[in-house]
Amino acid sequence: MSTLVTFAPLVLAPALAPALGVVLVLVGDALAPRRAGARWPLPVAAVVLVVGAVLAARGSFGVEAEPLRSLCLPAPGGACLWTAGPRTSSLQAGILLAAAAALALLHDGRPRPRDGAVTAALLLAATTGGVAVAAARDLGTWVVALELATVPVVALVALRGSRGAAHAGLSLLVTSLVSFALLVLGVALWLTATGDATFSSATVTTAWADPQRRAVLVLAVTVLVSGVGFKLSLVPFHAWTPQAYAESDLGTALFLAAASKLSALAALLTPVAAFVGAGLDAPAVVTVLAVPAVASLLLGTVVALRQHDPVRLLAWSTIAQAGWVLVPLTALDAAGLRASAAYVLVYAAATTVAFAALGRIGARTGTRTLEGHRGLLRRDPLAAGPLALALLVLAGLPPGVVGLVVKILALGSPVAAGVWPVAVAGILAVVVGIAVYLRWFAVLLSAPTAPEPARPGAGRSTTAVLVLGTTVLALTSALPHLLLGGLG
Repeated sequence: MSTLVTFAPLVLAPALAPALGVVLVLVGDALAPRRAGARWPLPVAAVVLVVGAVLAARGSFGVEAEPLRSLCLPAPGGACLWTAGPRTSSLQAGILLAAAAALALLHDGRPRPRDGAVTAALLLAATTGGVAVAAARDLGTWVVALELATVPVVALVALRGSRGAAHAGLSLLVTSLVSFALLVLGVALWLTATGDATFSSATVTTAWADPQRRAVLVLAVTVLVSGVGFKLSLVPFHAWTPQAYAESDLGTALFLAAASKLSALAALLTPVAAFVGAGLDAPAVVTVLAVPAVASLLLGTVVALRQHDPVRLLAWSTIAQAGWVLVPLTALDAAGLRASAAYVLVYAAATTVAFAALGRIGARTGTRTLEGHRGLLRRDPLAAGPLALALLVLAGLPPGVVGLVVKILALGSPVAAGVWPVAVAGILAVVVGIAVYLRWFAVLLSAPTAPEPARPGAGRSTTAVLVLGTTVLALTSALPHLLLGGLG
């Protein structure tokens, strides 16, 4: 009987770290329930995530042609079920760090989580799924890991305890179930078309040569993009996003906006990479990717322009940014894969800074409207300065140069491939997006209208996320090759 012949714990460590963290937190809570208070599991979980990110980052400096592999089946022809090249490793590190930032905001949030062990365990479990799906190359692990990255977040949303949070959690649960059904159907169609239980370029090439199997494969890609589209907040699968963000704690909303989006894109890159590796001319697949990309770009930016709640604005921004990460994939080439990964990493970093700034601003002012941010660059530069930089990165304006760089890379791929409708939609989205973010920036820059009431400041964890996130944005804006060099 065939057995697995390779098991490399260090290669699997980015997923093993948060998985072991779940065990550590739950066992610790069982042995000493409430003895150390409800707050200790959150910093412990954050430390575990940072360790996992360090272990993942070591793969970012390798070569795409020589990825880290584990769980390889016996030769000849044995596939490796876990494959992590530089691009995958960078996305894994991003997922882990975004989850750690979410924990920091949850730790400092008001009200704090009523059960820190449950909150930490749920977030660690979702992170385990996100990291695993990035490297999974077999259909079964890919589906299960992607759903693991989603289901615990449903509970995190509902744990806030309000009626709105319960409704948002129910909406997210229904969305997750529909998404899971589509993903199962998609992998079944993929298996039917290719006869292979892995995402292999070789079997894609063989299936594409047969017209009947090609039709089934195109249908498989359509269903898979739809299933992942729910996780990525692509139009028309986006309806849950604004409510879930607005009704969640800021830490949970950050996890949805950054870690979950990194996980979803990492999942989508796997089947797309199979087509890229096959080197096929596949206009039907381009169309499947282009339609939700264009719809998300245009709808997300236009509706974001009308928002007055900064969290809802960021939610609609997420929808627009989901379109942006699909834009380079429409080229179906290696440069597009790299540009998409670079874009989502920059988006996640900027969004993390924005949410951390909102955490500090909310703690000091008690407000959650754009008007309440008036004059904050003068009143609270430690919060408003990083927020302003994050907005400029999202808009692609100096000094947020890294945002401009990834937008150019994203648009360059469809232009080079001749996918002009997507490129034109991207240019329109850039123009409207500048208006979205400069509107917020102008409020920060304007004169304050009233003195700020005295309130307790933000906690140290939120401040640390602000400082570290701003440092990352500043360094990558000054030296963009630091980011691009880690993507293979």
